Order: sequence, then structure tokens, then C-alpha cells
Amino acid sequence: MTSKENTVKEAPVWLRVWRNQRENLQLIVIALCLALLIRTFVAEPRYIPSDSMLPTLEMGDRVVVDKISYHFHPPTTGDIVVFDPPERLQMLGYAKDQAFIKRIIGEPGQTVSITKGKVYLNNKPLKEDYIAEPPAYKLAPEQVPEEEFFVMGDNRNDSNDSHVWGFLPKKNIIGHARFRFWPLSRIGFV
Repeated sequence: MTSKENTVKEAPVWLRVWRNQRENLQLIVIALCLALLIRTFVAEPRYIPSDSMLPTLEMGDRVVVDKISYHFHPPTTGDIVVFDPPERLQMLGYAKDQAFIKRIIGEPGQTVSITKGKVYLNNKPLKEDYIAEPPAYKLAPEQVPEEEFFVMGDNRNDSNDSHVWGFLPKKNIIGHARFRFWPLSRIGFV
């Protein structure tokens, strides 16, 4: 053995393992950071906890909520939105972070009314081929205030929505439900 061979010692086992796994650990940390950023600012999955959106969404469906598009354009009539409950619902016992999902019916400045099983927007009946059944209640004409929306579940007679608790502030909207990814038999855009 030469003196040079005697001076070169092999690194301890733990150091060799660390060097080999460091790149994998870095990739995992980067992936977790990206996932957190995407969920916080871009899109997130949500679970449908009730039948208020039947037949469009069933209890147990899972959807992807787009959280970025409303930074570029406002929500519009027909959009299905996920939102934090307004103060009135929180006063009734709903948790601040208990998300709801409903369809936008009226935008700021529009007038919404319900009579004889029909929803009217600016005195014109809405064509609603997505509802479970016509509403079995009346609502006198109400104008939607600025920065607020009138939202309803597609299961009109079994939905805790704007006809019960009032208007939805824009600031409460989390995002737009875009895509159902579960169950696989019903996968597709909503």
C-alpha cells in the first residue's frame, strides 16, 4: 500500500447515503412547495358535501376549483362558484371556512325574482335546463348590490342559498368550479 492510499479514507456510510439521497430530498421539497403554491393561488380540489347542486353535482363528487381566473374577469351568471359563507350564515352557526358551492344567478345591478316556478333576471325568465325541479317558492324582485351576487343551488327546493340568506359578497368567492375529477364515471367539465 502506498502512502497516498493510506491518507485517502472512505467517507462514513451515513455521509455517502446523504450525498446519494440529497437530490431526491431536494426534488421532494420543491414538489411540495409547488403543490402548496398551486393549491393556495391557482387551483384546489373540493368535495361536494350536499345535494344542493343536483343534478349538476352529486354529493361526493370532487371538483377542481380555479382560483385565478376571477383576477382577470368578474364572475358571471351561470358560473358555479365555491365561497366562504357570508356573515349572515356564520351568525347561523356555519364555520367561516365551511365552503359552499352554488350557481351565480344575478350579477351586480341586475334584478332577480321568482314567481310561478320560474326565476326571472331583469324581468326575463331564465332558461334553466340544469335544475332538479322548478322552485316551489316566491321571491319579490331584488336588485343585486354592487360587489355582490345572487346565488342558487341547482336543486332549487333543497338549497340553502341567496333566496334564504341574501346576497353573496364578491370577497367571499374562493373560485370557479371548473372540472369534476371524481367519480371517474362522471369526469368532465361542469
